[in-house]
Amino acid sequence: MSCKEYTSTEYDQILTSILDIGGLLLKNGAEISRIEDTIERLSRAYGFHEINVFSITSSIVVTVERPNGRTETQTRRIHDRSTNLGAVESLNALSRKLCEAPSDPDELASEVDALAAQIRERHERRGIGRLLDWFIYALVSSSFAVFFGGDFYDGAAAALSGIFLCLVLKAGAKLKVNSLLISLIGSAFTALAVVLLVRLGIGHHADKICIGNIMLVIPGVQLMTALRDMINGDVLAGTLNLLESVLKATAVAMGFAVVLITLGVPV
Repeated sequence: MSCKEYTSTEYDQILTSILDIGGLLLKNGAEISRIEDTIERLSRAYGFHEINVFSITSSIVVTVERPNGRTETQTRRIHDRSTNLGAVESLNALSRKLCEAPSDPDELASEVDALAAQIRERHERRGIGRLLDWFIYALVSSSFAVFFGGDFYDGAAAALSGIFLCLVLKAGAKLKVNSLLISLIGSAFTALAVVLLVRLGIGHHADKICIGNIMLVIPGVQLMTALRDMINGDVLAGTLNLLESVLKATAVAMGFAVVLITLGVPV
C-alpha cells in the first residue's frame, strides 16, 4: 500500500495508467473478474479508497475516492478484442510488481506505454513470426482434417487452405474489419479455395478439409472466457461474450455452408 501523497494531476495520471492496464487486459481476452480485480488492487496500492469498477466486453468504468475525499471517475471504451494470453501474463506480472512497489506516476505511465508497445509489436510481427503463423495454421488444419477421416491429400489441401485462411484473417485485422464480418468472409473464401483444391485433385473430400479449416476459427477460448465470467458472477459480461462467440460460430458456419451448397458440394 502506497502512503505517498500525490498532486491532483498525478492522481489523474495514475488512474489513467491503471485504466490503461485494464483496457489492455480486456483487449487481449482476459476475463472480467481478472480485469476488475487488477484495477481494484492497483488502485488500493496507490492510496485510492471506495473503489468501484464496472466492466463489460466493450467498456470499463472506474470510480475512486482520493485520500482527500474527492471522487474521480474515468471510463475506457474498447473497440476491438482478441485472444493473447501472453499479453495477459505480461500485464499480470506488471500489475503484481506495481502492487508490491508502486512506481512514481511518470514511471508508471512509461512502464505501461512500453508494455503496450511491446504487445503491439508482437501482434504486428513480421518475418519469421509470419512464417510461424502460416505453419501453425497449416499444421492445425491438416491435423484435424486427417483426424476427422480425411486422407493424406486432404491433409495437404487443408494445410494450403489453412494458410489462405490465415492470410484473409490477417488482412481483415489489418483493415480493421468487423470480427463477425471477417469470420463470414474468411470462411466463404476459404470454402471456395477448398472446392478449387478438390477439383484440381489436391484433395479428395471437401467436407473433411473444411472441418479442418473450421477448427481454426471456432471461438473456443472466447466461449470458455464467457462461461468463466458467468461462473464468477459477471452474468452480463459473460452473456455478451457468449452471444458474440455464438454469432462468430454462426458466421463461420454460414460462410462455409453457403458456398458449398451453392457449388453443389455435399456437406
